[in-house]
Amino acid sequence: MAENLADLTDALLAAAKRAGADGADAIAVDGTSLSIDVREGALEHAERSEGIEIGLRVLIGQQQACVSSSDTNPAVISAMAERAVAMAKEAPDDPSIALAGADQMAESWDIAAFELADPAAEPAPDALQDDAARAEAAALGVKGVSQVQSASAAYGRRRIHLATTNGFSGGYERTDRALSCVAITGTGVEMERDYFGDMRIFQSDLLSPEEIGRTAGERTVARSGARKPPTGAFPVVFDERVSSSLVGHVLSAVNGAAIVRGASWLRDAMDTQILPSGMSIFEDPHRPRATGSKPFDGEGLPTAPRTIIEDGILKSWTLDIASARKLGLRSTANAARGTSSPPSPSNSNIALTQGEIGQEALLKEMGTGLLVTSMIGASINPNTGDYSRGASGFWVERGEIQYPVNECTIAGNLPQMLLTLRAANDARTHLSRVVPSLLVEGLTLAGE
Repeated sequence: MAENLADLTDALLAAAKRAGADGADAIAVDGTSLSIDVREGALEHAERSEGIEIGLRVLIGQQQACVSSSDTNPAVISAMAERAVAMAKEAPDDPSIALAGADQMAESWDIAAFELADPAAEPAPDALQDDAARAEAAALGVKGVSQVQSASAAYGRRRIHLATTNGFSGGYERTDRALSCVAITGTGVEMERDYFGDMRIFQSDLLSPEEIGRTAGERTVARSGARKPPTGAFPVVFDERVSSSLVGHVLSAVNGAAIVRGASWLRDAMDTQILPSGMSIFEDPHRPRATGSKPFDGEGLPTAPRTIIEDGILKSWTLDIASARKLGLRSTANAARGTSSPPSPSNSNIALTQGEIGQEALLKEMGTGLLVTSMIGASINPNTGDYSRGASGFWVERGEIQYPVNECTIAGNLPQMLLTLRAANDARTHLSRVVPSLLVEGLTLAGE
């Protein structure tokens, strides 16, 4: 991680201009990742990686091409630029292609206020192994846990720098620290499993290994004896750990790329009611110590908090420069990009309005139905919002959990489902998507 990323992006841009590009942007990313897996108290797997990736996008008129490499040799950079220019000349015209104008680009930011990187030193491998072993031991200490499938600890650090021929140049650093545990109860066909984990930017914010292991074990034991629920039409509570998937479907439907293609069940819904009154979705890319925070987007535009849905009314698409131009709008500074692809719209930190009651009260309000704690697979029709997913969780009667369930399917129609939402107040506020448990009416369950 010794190379100067700003120098690398400058070299990429200079090579692009020499090769004949009208304009270009360049990105350089370097980082370190370290992960440790423990099984039965002993080291099972250890992996460390370090590397650097560079990417270049060139524009010739209304044509563009992207190339990337992990080799930063000057000769390679020159060859990259020449190859990119040759590719761009063969690409189709796209009138929406453009770099950010000088009046659009981010000019200054207080990166310290974002708290994106922990100044603490990288943890030693034996410290990560000890954390994973403690989590495993805590899970095994829960009565009813037969084994621990995995206990893992990980650390990562990345530096990112973006520059454009229009004059933008900026970068920042990120860290992350993660710990997780997957436990199993029962044997053979009676086997059930569940998990718990935590990921933070700062090591000091991470939950203790004992809490992570114990929670994984308790969740797993609660699933012992799971069976299929009844088939029929029932309300469903999406537990806080899976409820963000519903918001994710909304975010996909308001993404500018989907709107441009016409492949969105919300394509004609601007300024209409899509959530209950009083419920909003807010994006805040400036939230400290949140994994989605960033001072500028993938095209160098300054990020800013914005409201996507206000009081249930859809107010904004999620746009980069290209999708905004196609729709006759301005970018919402939501461009994201890697080293090998052009920018595309993507969200940062999202929060859904929380309710005033806890999940226990929400279950009592539901009465009889399903509490979903995990889901597998997905069948979402992007044009109609028809929804179907495999699910497991707990069957609830008279507001009380009766028994664990598995092997069922929940189905409905997203536009109708979203208008019935009732929110609890149990969202974890450190996550990038802050979404509480949600009660949804009118779903169809396929069980027994």
